[in-house]
Amino acid sequence: MRYRRAVLGALGIAGVTAVLEIVSRAGLVDNTALPPMSDVLWEAAKLGVDGEFLVDVGATLKAWSGGLALAVLVAVPLGVLLGSVPFLGTAARALVELLRPIPSVALIPLAIILFAEPTRMKMSLIFYACLWPILVNTLYALRDVDPVAKDSLRGFGFGTPSVLWHVSLPSAAPFIATGVRIAASIALVVVISTELYAGGVDGVGIYLSETQTAGGRTDLLLAGAVWSGVLGLTAAAGLRKLERIAFRWHTARVEGLA
Repeated sequence: MRYRRAVLGALGIAGVTAVLEIVSRAGLVDNTALPPMSDVLWEAAKLGVDGEFLVDVGATLKAWSGGLALAVLVAVPLGVLLGSVPFLGTAARALVELLRPIPSVALIPLAIILFAEPTRMKMSLIFYACLWPILVNTLYALRDVDPVAKDSLRGFGFGTPSVLWHVSLPSAAPFIATGVRIAASIALVVVISTELYAGGVDGVGIYLSETQTAGGRTDLLLAGAVWSGVLGLTAAAGLRKLERIAFRWHTARVEGLA
């Protein structure tokens, strides 16, 4: 099933690429606005061995991984606490719903004032953006734990910490991991957007911005965008692989239901 999905996904990408190539080569759109995809992919391939661009990729990944890791370290324990103590969860619900819709990009000016160092500035925005999907997934995962399983363990004399450790967390862990995977994609969007709007020394967003100086090169812009997509796809695939390894029982159950 996984290989079939991978093949269909590859065919979908190839099909869209072919359509864009035909549209550009046929002159249906201005080549300066939409270069042929073969040219874009060639430029993307050259970027893969471009030392300066790889430094940009490294800077983006450094901020991405740091901000995401910090969000996980804060959101998961906080979600467990709020999900395990109903009083605290109810008290914090209004605050979570108030802060969650605020887009992290809107906080770029504040982040620039608070953090002079570009990497810290980017990490702070990534942390804010990733905090909410992980926190919300953790909260809902803990609320959906089978109450019969918890009551059964309590019936054998186990206290709240034991019920949390032996029942609630194992049951909620796959859904928390899904929140982390969603947050990872959001983090990549945020870090590149921040680099585009806030500037800095290096990063994929900085490269994309520089391609439009001195007249602009759309093919280079799209080549950088292709690499952004590759980074996102690789991150999602890697996290999904970790989920399959860590939660084999859950994966087998879901695929069996499918």
